[in-house]
Amino acid sequence: MAFSTWIIYVSTILALMSTPGPSQLLMLSNSAAHGFRRSLATACGDLTANFFQMLAAGLGLAALLAASADAMTVVKWLGVVYLLWLGIKMIRNSSSKDVQNQDTPKLTTLKTLWLQGFLTSAANPKAIVFFSALFPQFIDPALDFPLQFLILSGTYIAIDGILLATYGMSAGWIAKKFAGNAKKWTQRLGGTFMILAAILLGFKTIEK
Repeated sequence: MAFSTWIIYVSTILALMSTPGPSQLLMLSNSAAHGFRRSLATACGDLTANFFQMLAAGLGLAALLAASADAMTVVKWLGVVYLLWLGIKMIRNSSSKDVQNQDTPKLTTLKTLWLQGFLTSAANPKAIVFFSALFPQFIDPALDFPLQFLILSGTYIAIDGILLATYGMSAGWIAKKFAGNAKKWTQRLGGTFMILAAILLGFKTIEK
């Protein structure tokens, strides 16, 4: 792959990620509520789902999933409901006396944080179709396909990971400034981000 082609690909990815989506909002929420380091599990979950989506695209499964519109819609709405439930739960818990008076709140397991990131990303199965449409624009048929696919996939995951970490670091820094009763506002903000993520997924579901 020519270096100039790779630069154009990177520019395209950055343009596509210029506005926050459900995964970025989830990262903000979990970093604010649980701290930056623990929220990295959420980022790992998101990137894991991205990897499988790109792998499915590379194996030619995009056409199969595109034909299964009903299944895709069901999975998408399950993701929307899941995020809404998480957001509402966080906002309701923020009013709990235990949360307001607790100096060391109960930690959400890393497995749960990872699963949240994975499900949020996996709830958009159309991403496989997206990768199937994007990658061919930058692949030279005359060159080795596996190597080019690996470069495109690795670049996407690296950029997405850096941006997720940036969102997480910002939210984590703000959360550290909160003390005492202000902790409840951190959870309320996180719950709001979660609900916004669900709304974004919902709008993407009804788009044609």
